Amino acid sequence: MLDAWAYQANVHLSFIRPGKPNENAYIESFNGKFRDECLNDHWFITMEQARRIIEEWRIEYNTERPHSSLGNLTPEEFAERCLARTEKSLSLTADSKSNRD
Repeated sequence: MLDAWAYQANVHLSFIRPGKPNENAYIESFNGKFRDECLNDHWFITMEQARRIIEEWRIEYNTERPHSSLGNLTPEEFAERCLARTEKSLSLTADSKSNRD
């Protein structure tokens, strides 16, 4: 069914080769954490319950837990800092262009 949907939606599926989970180590690490910390801890009775519990875990994972790969910042903090740097860089670029005019 996934293959048929992808074909109809013009989506190219790219699978990790068998025996090569290290082709995307970040997602494999996330999948392991998600499975160990959320999916293995709950027995879902309904889809609504599954959605609620998974959403609670996602929010906690992205807003409350520091990640060592992000310099011990939460993903939310990391994104905010990246955005601030980008905005500062754009501002400096605009300032230097206006000084040349």
